[in-house]
Amino acid sequence: MDRLYAFGLPNIHDAAKWFWDAVGEGRVVALHGPMGAGKTSFVHALCDVKGVSDPVSSPTFSLVNEYLDRQGNTIYHIDLYRIKDEEEALQAGIEDILFSGSACFVEWPGKAPGIFPQDTIEAELSVNSDQSRTIKLL
Repeated sequence: MDRLYAFGLPNIHDAAKWFWDAVGEGRVVALHGPMGAGKTSFVHALCDVKGVSDPVSSPTFSLVNEYLDRQGNTIYHIDLYRIKDEEEALQAGIEDILFSGSACFVEWPGKAPGIFPQDTIEAELSVNSDQSRTIKLL
């Protein structure tokens, strides 16, 4: 299995299909990458591929957005950028969500690294010199 996929924004949905095939269903994915790498856009594409009909947006202020795919499965999009530490994430109930068995995509996972399940998939998004993106499974 390839552990790296380069894509431009016009084919972000192809990258999302590749990603779902690579990681499977119901997984916790820690999305690493600098501001502007396209983490939220990638989660949006992941939700599109699964048939989420609700608007997909950044959970920066709400911390967690919850979506249902076309089969009725829950997909969580979590953004830890605004939290201070693991204790604040625990108080917000993030750990319960991570261990729910549902797909979880977490931006800024380095803010609370100790709360993730052992089998969390680590992925990194980066911007290339031509403004395309690369997603790498670590």
